Amino acid sequence: MNAISMNTVTLFYLVASVCFIQALKGLSSPSTARVGNAFGMGGMAIAVLTTIALMLKLKQELAGGGMGFGLVLLGVAVGGAIGATAARRVEMTKMPELVAAMHSLIGLAAVCIAVAAVSEPWAFNIAARGAALPFGNRLELFIGTFVGAVTFSGSVIAFGKLAGSYKFRLFQGAPVRYPGQHTVNLLAAIAIVALGLAFCFDGGAAPAWGPFIAMAALSFVLGVLIIIPIGGADMPVVVSMLNSYSGWAAAGIGFSLNNSMLIIAGSLVGSSGAILSYIMCKAMNRSFFNVLLGGFGGEAAGAGSSAAQEQRPVKSGSAEDAAFILQNAESVIIVPGYGLAVARAQHTVKELVDKLTGHGVTVRYAIHPVAGRMPGHMNVLLAEAEVPYDQVAEMEDINGEFGQTDVVLVLGANDVVNPAAKDPKSPIAGMPILEAYKAKSIIVNKRSMASGYAGLDNDLFYQPNTMMVFGDAKKVIESMVKAVE
Repeated sequence: MNAISMNTVTLFYLVASVCFIQALKGLSSPSTARVGNAFGMGGMAIAVLTTIALMLKLKQELAGGGMGFGLVLLGVAVGGAIGATAARRVEMTKMPELVAAMHSLIGLAAVCIAVAAVSEPWAFNIAARGAALPFGNRLELFIGTFVGAVTFSGSVIAFGKLAGSYKFRLFQGAPVRYPGQHTVNLLAAIAIVALGLAFCFDGGAAPAWGPFIAMAALSFVLGVLIIIPIGGADMPVVVSMLNSYSGWAAAGIGFSLNNSMLIIAGSLVGSSGAILSYIMCKAMNRSFFNVLLGGFGGEAAGAGSSAAQEQRPVKSGSAEDAAFILQNAESVIIVPGYGLAVARAQHTVKELVDKLTGHGVTVRYAIHPVAGRMPGHMNVLLAEAEVPYDQVAEMEDINGEFGQTDVVLVLGANDVVNPAAKDPKSPIAGMPILEAYKAKSIIVNKRSMASGYAGLDNDLFYQPNTMMVFGDAKKVIESMVKAVE
C-alpha cells in the first residue's frame, strides 16, 4: 500500500472540517438537527480514517518503528463501543452528566498528548531526535496542558454536581466556599503561569519535567477550585463553558502537532461553546466572570425558608380539576421544566396536547434558554416526543403572548417562571423569565413546594389565579389525559 500524500491528507481534513461546520449549522435548529448530527459523524469518521492513514505514512518514514497501531485500533474499538453503549442507554435526564463526562475525557486526552509530545517530540515531527523543543511548541504545549487539565478536573466536579446522587461534598449542588477562596485561586493561577514560563524558557535538550509536572498538577487543582463555588443554578453555563475549554485545549494541542484538523475542530468547539456561554449568561442576566467567581445558588439559600412557605396560602387541586380548566380554555401555553424531564413525561404531554387540540384549544410550548440542566434540554425532550416545531417558541418570541393566554401549564419548572426576578432586591433580579404570571389562569405541577436551583421561594405558586397540582408529572398528566373527554 502506497503511503498517502500530505496533499491528500490536507484535502480530507478540509472535507472533514466542512462537515463539522455543516454539523454546527444543522444543530442550530431542531428541524435540521438530525442532518447536522449526520454531518458531524461523517466528518469525524473521515478525520479518524485520515489520521490513521497519516500514521501509516509516518510509520513508513520511520522505517516501521514504534507507532503502536495495535493500541491505536484497540483504543478506537473500546472508545467507540463505550460511546455507542452510552448513547443507546443514557436517559435524557442524564444527558448533562454525559456531556460533562465527555468534556473531561477531551481535557485528559489533551494532557496525555502533551505529555507524549514533551517526552518524544521526534515522534510527532516537532523536533529532531535529541534536539530541544522549540520555544513556540513549548508555549503551545503549556497552554494545551493547562486548559486540558482544568477542563478535566472541572468537568469531573460538574458531573458530580449534575448527577446529584453522591455524598461527597464537592459533588453536591450547593456551592462550596471558604475564606480567601478568590485569593487562593489567584495565587494558583500565578504559580501555574510562572511554572509554565519556566518550562517554556528552559532551552535544554532534555525537557524541564519538574516545572511541567508541577504546572499540570496545579492546573488539575485549579479546575476543581473554580467549579466548586458555582451553584446548581449556574450549571447550564458551566456545561457550555467547559465545552468551550475542551475545544481550546484540542486546538492548542493541534498547533503543537501541526495538525490542521485538531486546530479547526477545536476552534469550532471552542468558539461555539464560548458563544453559547454568552447566550446562557445573557438569559440569566449574569456576566460570565460573575459566574466564574461563583455562587448563584448559595446567596439565596435563606431567601425562602420553609416556615415562610407554610404561612402563605396555596390553592391546590386535582389532575381532573386541571383537565377541566384546560379543556374549556381557548389558548394554552405549556412551560416544560426539569420535573418533566425527570418523569420522562414528554410523550404523555404530547398525547394531552393532541386531545386538547382536538377540542379546538390552541396549544404552544414556551422554552426558557436555561430550563433543565443543559442548554437546549427542553428542545431535545420535545423533539424526542415528535412535537411539531411550529408549536415550540423561545422566550423572547412568546413572552408577549402570556397576557392574552387563558391557561399556562407549568410542568416542573421553577426559577425560570419566578416573578421574584422583577424585584430589584431579589438575588435573581433582572433575570429574564417566562412571564407565566400574566396569564388568566396558571396550573403548576410539582412534586412539592421545594425551591429550585436558585434556592428561592417562587411567588408564582401563591398567586390567587394559580392552582398547584402535586405529584409525579407523568402520572398527573396521564390522569389529565383520561379526564379530557
